[in-house]
Amino acid sequence: MVMPVDNIGSLLTKIIDNVGTVLIGKDRQTRNVLLALTIGRHVLVEDVPGVGKTTLVRALAASLNCSFKRIQFTPDLLPTDITGTEFFNSSEGQFKFRPGPIFNQVILADEINRASPKTQSALLEAMEEGQVTADGTTYPLPAPFFVMATQNPVEYEGTFPLPEAQLDRFAISLSLGYPQGGEEVDLLNRMIGGARPLEEVGAVATAEDITGLQEAVSQVHVSSKVKEYIVRLAQATRNDQRIYLGASPRATVVLMKMAQALAGFHRRDHVLPDDVQEMLPLVFRHRVVLTPEATWEKEPVEDIIAALVRRVRAPVASVSR
Repeated sequence: MVMPVDNIGSLLTKIIDNVGTVLIGKDRQTRNVLLALTIGRHVLVEDVPGVGKTTLVRALAASLNCSFKRIQFTPDLLPTDITGTEFFNSSEGQFKFRPGPIFNQVILADEINRASPKTQSALLEAMEEGQVTADGTTYPLPAPFFVMATQNPVEYEGTFPLPEAQLDRFAISLSLGYPQGGEEVDLLNRMIGGARPLEEVGAVATAEDITGLQEAVSQVHVSSKVKEYIVRLAQATRNDQRIYLGASPRATVVLMKMAQALAGFHRRDHVLPDDVQEMLPLVFRHRVVLTPEATWEKEPVEDIIAALVRRVRAPVASVSR
């Protein structure tokens, strides 16, 4: 039986509150990461070091009682260091596969843009298909499977920009940002006496709950008018003179699913245009490539996307069931 819509918001709120015991003041960002997880997709976090990216993903894994692995991406990292490799087992007289760190449920791909494009591409099949192929044999990854990748938006020396094909695999991109003054004081208070609050995070959900969430979110109704609205927004990015590469058809699918997840979080069984508008910057910002002229003028891509939202007319008729 599919999980009731009311249970989506209740369970997600419980997880958010649990993560909030160690990650202060980032409930909205935690919610957005969870929404991506509920549609079976992945997240790219572009932020400076030390703002809580690792804390977020580790607390999330602990809250879901899922296996966790952090992979530090470096220029000398090889694809087999991620996926695993074949080795000869002399006692059995045959080759066997030794799984790599990717064979965990929650993965932190730290500083992903420091690895070579060849190594970055090792994640493509895993992120899209939930499997790894080695020497002609396909190995399924554990479910749920979730990747949160990070990159530093300031430090570019020794990095390799993520190709568009890789970026398109991430449902959303976001930043955590610095905490507010009072929140940072609260953080300091929690660290007094050598406390390790992350080690005290307990599970409030299971992998089976996430599977149930994914099934329930997929049942949230999307009217034809809202679908047409999503397509018009994507087409607007493809026809804007400031944009060299607009949102792909995959982006429209992800935007619809993220809007479904947000509607479910708000305990609604149907998507509103407001859901689409709230999720659109997170879904489009890393997929849209500006022209050299627009890049030179340093107009933020978020401002361009916001202008497109204002220009594209939203549906005014009822979009409920």
